[in-house]
Amino acid sequence: MTERNVRVEALDRAPVENQAVEIVERKGIGHPDSICDGVAESVSRALSRAYLDRVGKILHYNTDEAQLVAGSASPEFGGGELTEPIYLLLVGRATSEYEGITIPTEPIALRAAREYLAEAVPRLDVGTDIVVDARLGEGSGDLQGVFGGNGVDDAGDADGTETGAGNSGSPASGSEGTRPVPMANDTSFGVGHAPLSETERIVLETERRLNGEYAREHPELGPDIKVMGRREDDHIDVTVAAAIVDEFVSGIDAYDDAIRDVHGFVRELAGEYTDRDVAIYVNTADDYDAGSIYLTTTGTSAEQGDDGSVGRGNRANGLITPNRSMSMEATSGKNPVNHIGKIYNLLSPHIAETVVADVGGIRDLRVRLLSQIGQPIDHPQVADVHVVTASGVQIGDVEARVEEIVDRELAAVADVTDRVIDGDLATF
Repeated sequence: MTERNVRVEALDRAPVENQAVEIVERKGIGHPDSICDGVAESVSRALSRAYLDRVGKILHYNTDEAQLVAGSASPEFGGGELTEPIYLLLVGRATSEYEGITIPTEPIALRAAREYLAEAVPRLDVGTDIVVDARLGEGSGDLQGVFGGNGVDDAGDADGTETGAGNSGSPASGSEGTRPVPMANDTSFGVGHAPLSETERIVLETERRLNGEYAREHPELGPDIKVMGRREDDHIDVTVAAAIVDEFVSGIDAYDDAIRDVHGFVRELAGEYTDRDVAIYVNTADDYDAGSIYLTTTGTSAEQGDDGSVGRGNRANGLITPNRSMSMEATSGKNPVNHIGKIYNLLSPHIAETVVADVGGIRDLRVRLLSQIGQPIDHPQVADVHVVTASGVQIGDVEARVEEIVDRELAAVADVTDRVIDGDLATF
């Protein structure tokens, strides 16, 4: 056990890769829940930068409560239209005044939301197809007190001028040097695991690459792509729900060609990550005879009755993994300075990945970090690490090295804040 209460013990189960059944899901960037996650995180980063620019530190805020109300549409081959706009409400708390300086939090949030939507769902016309509103109130006094003094200025150094419980704490070494360590804003936990299984990698990369390299060459594919993976023993099923944009398909034959193209791309992709038998299914609810197909005008199901909320989709590692321990915290939109729901859920998978990369003989690893409100975030109540070792490797063979890495990464917890503000860490 280290000064930071790092505990390492054997995990008494088979590694996920060897379990008989595995289920993995990812909701793509155009899914209504992911739209809310993406907007909330964009607003969060915009507020952080605005605070740094205007007052030299990040002030208290949380913007993790965005809600999307679906619209209505009439998609048609060659191009349809929305008949009722989507409504997106940005809800949260943000400090709008500090030492006589006013920060226009709602205009900043609205601008960030519009910019994100234009990039992530480009066929949504903001103001016509989707109406965005903001209601950001002031934070509660007790949480503002815990937050006090923990903001980082644009050089990455602490500015301790704000009063409150956050002015005390042990030092941590971040990427820019020593800075006072923020106090946890909540008693909460984060969870991470490594390495990703073959099924997890296939599901994650299917959505990312369909919405990346594939979409750049195939404008008919909308960004609302949902992927579900099921592995039973050595057989993997990958089911893809892919929104097709009506403007780019002239009829049912063109639609069918689009589906077949997606199928072929995913089949080839899956072969890069596994030698197991893989079956690919795309838009399995389609009924061509009845004329019921996944055709959209904007590329998202939000146009046709599918609502969304922050935190209902992917966890911080980009996946939904019922075979693994998960936190139900919404990571997107929370402040990156001392909100454990964000910091520990980003730090835990990073620690897990670092350990697996640096320490041989580990088949499966889980990291759980538990905070206590008002205590330094680099000293969790417990850092609980469970390890499944390879055959012939004992827990004692790796324990000291695992503890060392966990201790080191906790000491550098402030790096998470910097990377979040810079947009280097994905939250969903």
